[in-house]
Amino acid sequence: MSAGPTRRTVVAGAAAVALCGSSREGIGQARTAHGLSSFGDLKYQPDFRNFDYVDPMSPKGGRFSAQLTSTIGNQSSETFNTLNIYVLRGDGAPGMNLTFDSLMVRALDEPDALYGLLARSVEISDDRLAYRFALRPQARFHDGSPLTARDVAFSLMLLKEKGHPAISQVIRDMVEASAEAETVTVRFAPGRSRDLPLFVATLPVFSADYYRGRDFEASSLEPPLGSGSYQVGRLESGRFIELERVRDYWGADLPVNVGQNNFDAIRYECFRDRQVAFEAFKGGAFTYREEFTAKVWATGYDFPAVKEGRVRREILPDKTPSGTQGWWINTRRAAFKDRRVREAIGLCFDFTWTNKNLMFEAYQRTASYFENSDLKATGLPSPEELALLEPLRATLLPEVFGEVWSPPESDGSGQDRTLLGRAAGLLREAGCVRSEGVQRLPDGKPIEIEFLDVTASLEPHTLPFIRNLGLIGIKARFRTVDASQYQSRLKDFDFDITSRRYSSGMTPGPEMREIYGSRAASTPGSNNLAGIADPAVDALITAATDAVSRPALVTACRALDRVLRAGQYWVPMWYGAAHRIAVWDVFSRPAEPPPYGLGVPATWWFDAAKARRIGRI
Repeated sequence: MSAGPTRRTVVAGAAAVALCGSSREGIGQARTAHGLSSFGDLKYQPDFRNFDYVDPMSPKGGRFSAQLTSTIGNQSSETFNTLNIYVLRGDGAPGMNLTFDSLMVRALDEPDALYGLLARSVEISDDRLAYRFALRPQARFHDGSPLTARDVAFSLMLLKEKGHPAISQVIRDMVEASAEAETVTVRFAPGRSRDLPLFVATLPVFSADYYRGRDFEASSLEPPLGSGSYQVGRLESGRFIELERVRDYWGADLPVNVGQNNFDAIRYECFRDRQVAFEAFKGGAFTYREEFTAKVWATGYDFPAVKEGRVRREILPDKTPSGTQGWWINTRRAAFKDRRVREAIGLCFDFTWTNKNLMFEAYQRTASYFENSDLKATGLPSPEELALLEPLRATLLPEVFGEVWSPPESDGSGQDRTLLGRAAGLLREAGCVRSEGVQRLPDGKPIEIEFLDVTASLEPHTLPFIRNLGLIGIKARFRTVDASQYQSRLKDFDFDITSRRYSSGMTPGPEMREIYGSRAASTPGSNNLAGIADPAVDALITAATDAVSRPALVTACRALDRVLRAGQYWVPMWYGAAHRIAVWDVFSRPAEPPPYGLGVPATWWFDAAKARRIGRI
């Protein structure tokens, strides 16, 4: 399930678009296309019937249920208090993206391709600053009212003005969205990022009439009027939410939907305690679980339903970038402005010990911001990377031009004296002084750290880290707060260090500005938790988002990776290039999951014969 709007990319030029469709009159000398991709490559032809990774004969019916695990912004949560996931206020309910349609949707067997949903085609002007989407006239909202170009234009401009910063900051170079008959034209500013039009094409479309007289920015449990394959059913805030399949969904037979959206109902259960959630799964309270805790995966699945074959476990490969999971250091705090202090903090985390003693050696150490992908920097900069880095040399650390930084491997003792000695040395270089066992900054203030989180799940991993910090004179503590306070503090950047995982696509785009860009560093509620404000980073993000070929994108991301890693903005955690799933054996699915996503629950279906066999009917 997606936690927010899909962040993908855009056609690089008129020649690339020509590969996707045929030329005709339109906006200037426009070219028309049935799909878009970053570099013009599309697997599916205009007359395709369905995606290859679905079963077009999959039956409809049954229920899918899972634990609530995430909301917009990629931040873990165990509850919700609003159905509006597209603004900053509140903790958003899961699955709400299924209730809204978008102009186009992503294919999960291509790195960055989109195909038409609300839009039957798109015309792109020669200067690539105007995109005209022709809408399907049969599109309808759930109340039967037509979904029009006016609704699309209204929605895009509303999200630009009032949407969550993860959206509004990305689409700031969308100048205008205007409606005419059955078409909507989206215009972009010169110099806009390559990926912006595709990001815009995946944004939700709202009813303009529904929001007349309603406050879009309000936190609300009133089910909004949507047009998607599901609509909100029963719910209890903080307990569960059910999404019901729309039986007369207008787009059910479109090629992008065939073989998908098979369950009559999708239900998410809320649990504030992970162990309670696991016990509930063991008892059959919900039927699908992705296991993120190595210890539980290794030791917890010995209950009767597993032994009897009623619950089955699978490990499915994850071919996508692993994302950036770690402890993010808030450089807005005076104590953490010096890179050497941040590096010293990171040296106190013993991954080797943690992996062996707490995680059954199930993970690998994350080193890169683009881990598990060819975007990861390795070794010395290539000539192509140097071509991007040399003009920025005056503003870059010398380390950027050497072997790329990677976290050192410890001796696995839990208290590697060599690494702790290096940490103490870095603090001395930064002008810190240890007095009576306390590390003090050059201004005499002690270095103190609060690890802020919304759940205690990482406390066992953090406490040994904290003990090592204490050995070099840094006082630290782990603190959990409730979800609303947590979101409020992150919104205002009122924290020292917090954990977060950002997902990353095969074709990173403008969302990188919202995580690493200077403007986002001062935007309340943005995902730039570390407060990264570096013109060199901004320049390399631009190089990546403006790349006109995949090799150019790879080069730019590798250069960016070098600069970010040298900056010591986070203490990287770990990753596993696989999905560990456990399910009550009531589902069937296509033989192979799509390479760039699990396809859960979209491509799965309820198997009545299996359910009868294990007594679930």
